[in-house]
Amino acid sequence: MLDRPFDDRDGWIWIDGKIIPWREAKIHFLSHGLHYASTVFEGARAYDGKIFLCEEHTSRLFFSANALHMKIPFTEGKINQACRDIVAKNNLTDAYIRPLAWRGPEQMGIGGLKTKTHAAVAAWAWPSLFSEEQRNRGLRLMISSWRRQPAVCAPVQAKASGFYVTCTLTKHEADEAGYDDALMLDYRGQIAEGTGANVFFIKDGALHTPIPDCFLNGLTRQTAIKLAQRRGITVHERAIAVEELPTFEQAFLTGTAAEIAPIGQILEHKYQVGDLVKQLVQDYQAEVRK
Repeated sequence: MLDRPFDDRDGWIWIDGKIIPWREAKIHFLSHGLHYASTVFEGARAYDGKIFLCEEHTSRLFFSANALHMKIPFTEGKINQACRDIVAKNNLTDAYIRPLAWRGPEQMGIGGLKTKTHAAVAAWAWPSLFSEEQRNRGLRLMISSWRRQPAVCAPVQAKASGFYVTCTLTKHEADEAGYDDALMLDYRGQIAEGTGANVFFIKDGALHTPIPDCFLNGLTRQTAIKLAQRRGITVHERAIAVEELPTFEQAFLTGTAAEIAPIGQILEHKYQVGDLVKQLVQDYQAEVRK
């Protein structure tokens, strides 16, 4: 099923308060969200039938919508229930869940305050973003030519679709160059994140991760920090220069789709898939299945 196009599948999708057959979940061509990226979304995972951090993901969806001056016409509780309902309706236990809100076709042009905000939730079986082989050897990363913009240029803490065009271009660079993924730098030339995941480095038993001041502070990132601190591991949130890459011993990405994914190489710099990374992978898998 995973190699079939996403508009031609069996199943059900929740859209604007109703559960409808998967293939009938359509929007109009002139929807504002399609033309002007006035769309926000989330990516959550269910493990053993329970959605990990469901409420936190929904709260961020509403935060993102407010940042784009969109008013979702449902309560957070209703969206949480829609997520649970659509997982159950599709008979899923381990699943990826995609809530999304967008501006409709009532207005065309840059301005969109007269549009109606729509909401939908889909869920499907989707394994970890990277294969077991990639994770065991450690991901191979390049550094992208694309950079993250400063917070004065965009609402960087919103999970808005418009920001992801840079991620797509970055992933294309990595794919075409034969890498598994890529790091993006920020507007200052400091290390920022992966194409759709946050990044951590390990040195002398401590974690080092960039300050999320111009990119999303991921919920998996926050979970990884809590898991490390629970084990007494020091976590440094700080500016990280590219020149520091040879000084680190281990590294990993974090994200809902990627989960915790070890890094084996960034350009010519090689890293161990070591005990600390392996322990955090185990801790994360235990945490999401509580």
